[in-house]
Formats: sequence, structure tokens, C-alpha cells
Amino acid sequence: MRFIPFLVGFLLSVATSAHQYINEFQQRPTPIELNDGTYDKITSTPRDYHVAILLTALEAQYGCSQCRSFQPEWELIAQSWNKGIKPDGIKLAFGTLDFSNGRSIFQKVRANSGLGEHSDLPISAEQCYAWMNRHLPDGHKPPLVRPVNYLRLISAITILMGLVALVSVVGPYVLPIIRNRNLWAVVSLIFILLFTSGHMFNHIRKVPYVASNGKGGITYFAGGFSNQLGMETQIIAAIYGTLSFAIIVLALKVPRIVDSRAQQLAVIIWGTILFGMYSFLLSVFRVKNGGYPFFLPPF
Repeated sequence: MRFIPFLVGFLLSVATSAHQYINEFQQRPTPIELNDGTYDKITSTPRDYHVAILLTALEAQYGCSQCRSFQPEWELIAQSWNKGIKPDGIKLAFGTLDFSNGRSIFQKVRANSGLGEHSDLPISAEQCYAWMNRHLPDGHKPPLVRPVNYLRLISAITILMGLVALVSVVGPYVLPIIRNRNLWAVVSLIFILLFTSGHMFNHIRKVPYVASNGKGGITYFAGGFSNQLGMETQIIAAIYGTLSFAIIVLALKVPRIVDSRAQQLAVIIWGTILFGMYSFLLSVFRVKNGGYPFFLPPF
């Protein structure tokens, strides 16, 4: 059997046959525990007060996790109301009836109201309190006040102080690294190459890594601009990275070489790498678009 906590309440009439119960209830900071007998007495008519009763099942054998999680919220509502300034003309009593203490009441309420399992019931004190206020007469209501969680507050302050201490200790060593322009340039370049090569396309389309070429082998490049393979993305990213690195070296590093012969050799080497990788990139483009007329040797 599975239980969900639900509220029965806010019944109002004009007499005072159970008035002694409302005085007792309002003097307690938490909802009073009910059973079959006390439930019938406090909800009997006539009366001149409202009643909010939580029907729940807290014992582990019933397996109602929502009942146990909502119980502290219910007690918070009762505490806020009973300790707050009471509105004139509104008397409200809080009670809790556990299934173990009121089986007959559960059966009666279920039979009369058709209550079953509900998934849209309030699970926080704020939601439940707002629902209760909509069913009470208009007027000032005590505010819902959550107690200060000092353990959480102390933990937050401790963590904050630890972070401040950590930053003050490692800051002189970490800040120069974070502020390094070359580091950010490398990171930015990696992300640019990653996404311009088609990483997001692969992630969204869930493309295969390689494909069969129909002759017993595999192919690394898919024809057409709307098709792509995982290995193809990695190859293109490597080509873009090599081309970028070659240009950076030719523009920044080679001019700083003092030896003219070494500088000339570096220009030849990196120029050859640049020419060869761009030739290979054009050959890949021709695979993707068979009508592309241009190429560079050796590819």
C-alpha cells in the first residue's frame, strides 16, 4: 500500500461543542497527534473554528517517502501560525493523523472524497501555506517563517573563508598564468579548430566514426556537404591546426632567427609544410564536392 499525505480541512460552523480542543491546539507549537477518537471530536459539528489535519503514514512499513519529507514542512506551518500574531476572527487548529492511529478515518475519508494517489500535491511549506490561505477568510495571516539554519550558515562562512585563504595563497602563482595572453590564444585556437571542423555536427547527428567504401575497405570522408564522419572531423581539425601553427611560426618565430642560413631553412621547411597541407585540404574538398575544379600538387 502506498500513501500520499493530504489535507482535510477548514470546516466551519457556528457553535462551540469542541471549543476546549481549539484552545489546547493553539497553545502547542507543533500539530497535535490524533487518533480515531480525537479526530471525530475535533471535526464534529457544530464548531466555530477551522481545522487543518494532515493525514499521513510515517512508518517505514508503508513506504511513503513523501509523507516523511513533508512532515517537517507541516510542522513548520503549524509553528509559524501558532507563534505568530493571530488574525481576528480566525481560529485554526493543526493536527496530524497517522494511518496507524486512524485506519477507520482513512477509509472513511477515502470513501467520502474519492481521494486516491496524487502527484500534484504541495511538497513545500510555502506551497501548502499559500493553498491554506486561499481557503481561509480574508484578513491578515501570520507569515511563514523558516528558522535560521545555523549549521548551513556556518558551513557557508567556513567555505567562503577557505576560498579566500586559498585565493590569497595561490593567487600570486595562478594569476600570471590566467593572465597569460599566449595561453588564452592557444585555448581559443583549440576551440575554434574544434568547432569549425564539425564537432557539434557530429555531436548532434550522432554520425559514425568511419564508413565502408563498398569494396571491403573503409572510407574516412563522406561525400556531400550534408554528410560527415567522426574520423573526418579529426583529420580536418589536424589539417587546420597544422596550417595555423605553420603560419604562426612563419610570422612570429622565423623572423627572430639570427642565423640567415637557419632562417632560410626554416622558411623552406615550414613553407613546404604549409603548401603540402593546403594541397591535401583541397583534395579533401574535392572529395566532398566532386565538381570542384581546382587542386594543388602533390595531391
